Amino acid sequence: MSSQNHPALDKLKKAGATKVKVAVSDIDGVLRGKYLHIDKFEGAASGGFGFCDVVFGWDMLDTTYDNTQVTGWQHGFPDALAQVDLGTARNVPWDNGVPFFLGEFVNADGSPHPVCPRQVLKRVLARAEKLGFQPMCGMEFEWFNFRETPHTWAEKNGVPPTPITPGMFGYSLLRMADNPGFFNALMDEMLAFGVPIEGLHTETGPGVMEVAIGFSTALEQADRAILFKTGAREIGKRFGIMPSFMAKWSQDYPGCSGHIHQSLSDGKTNLFFDGNAARRMSPLFESYLAGQVACLMEFGPMFWPTINSYKRLVDGFWAPVKPTWGIDNRTASFRVLAGSAKSTRLETRCPGSDVNPYLAMAAVIAAGMHGVEKGLKLTAPPITGTNQGSENVPRAPRSLLETTKIFQQSEIARDWLGDTFVDHFAATRDWEWRQWQDAVTSWELKRYFEII
Repeated sequence: MSSQNHPALDKLKKAGATKVKVAVSDIDGVLRGKYLHIDKFEGAASGGFGFCDVVFGWDMLDTTYDNTQVTGWQHGFPDALAQVDLGTARNVPWDNGVPFFLGEFVNADGSPHPVCPRQVLKRVLARAEKLGFQPMCGMEFEWFNFRETPHTWAEKNGVPPTPITPGMFGYSLLRMADNPGFFNALMDEMLAFGVPIEGLHTETGPGVMEVAIGFSTALEQADRAILFKTGAREIGKRFGIMPSFMAKWSQDYPGCSGHIHQSLSDGKTNLFFDGNAARRMSPLFESYLAGQVACLMEFGPMFWPTINSYKRLVDGFWAPVKPTWGIDNRTASFRVLAGSAKSTRLETRCPGSDVNPYLAMAAVIAAGMHGVEKGLKLTAPPITGTNQGSENVPRAPRSLLETTKIFQQSEIARDWLGDTFVDHFAATRDWEWRQWQDAVTSWELKRYFEII
């Protein structure tokens, strides 16, 4: 169907829309966007529109990298071609119902841009499709909420923020009643925004919540996940609430996860289920799981992309720190849920809530499909209890520098994601590490200022 005849455009015309909001993902999973006049948008829908490629050439605080080749000062930061995906049409309930579309970047010849996160995921999914598989996914996020605004937080200059509720009170109806407007707005307005929520509850910690986003095809799920993170922040502003998806904001509390549930379908059937198998896991499921167990470290910075990510990887704080698997065991990195033909799936529990959903999903599916392509077998039994059986399994590295080196040298990552993306993403993570190395922190001041 040509873009000129697409139902989404017809709907805009009939509604008399005068402007449209469009957004694309940068490397860190931050949505960058703009409003377009309806006339401009109609042209963009068919031929694309210019979007400065600096969105791949700067960090989340808009400081330009000094070590990237795809974009940078040496190229003058020209416009890249952004392409609207009309299939992502929705309206923003908290912004007067303005029409909204997601986009992605393409090269001048129309081929996928090598470092665009949405294109990276689509590249992985296309390879899975050639093998006859449709990955299905669902994401869960944990995140803390604070009684802050951008101004109050800036004035505090890094002093701990004020949570919206006190204490440790998971699954609390009482704490939900403290902020019913926010809870209900998330449930109702996200649904109207095309981001259905299966479950929403408080978690253990002051002001922390967990959401489960409705299961869907992988690309749709990544779209929903990135829109949820942005939408929650925008909705929160109305209630004087600042959500934070940092992996760990305080050493006193558990970190925040970004679990990814997955299965493979042929379009009709859940191919992970085998009712005749001892564990009800099909051989395909076992190979997919074996791929993730084998390749976890190869994709590390796509699961743990920030300096802060590694503060979450602490023994005894729920976040799994080793490439282990178990049957319905939340202490494992890979939790097998072997139930019915409908519910059998894998939950990859190692990513944090600070992930770029497109990249994290690309990584888990690439690792799993590598196992399928190579026919990998599970060589270790499932762990039991609290990591019993994992004594000889090496733990994950504790720094972004270490995981980035492994990622950059990974032939599997390069095979699935492309050399250009691997080199560019590794360069951005190296930049992030160097910013940390140059920083003087409050921990250092408290420890050394007077005493040393």
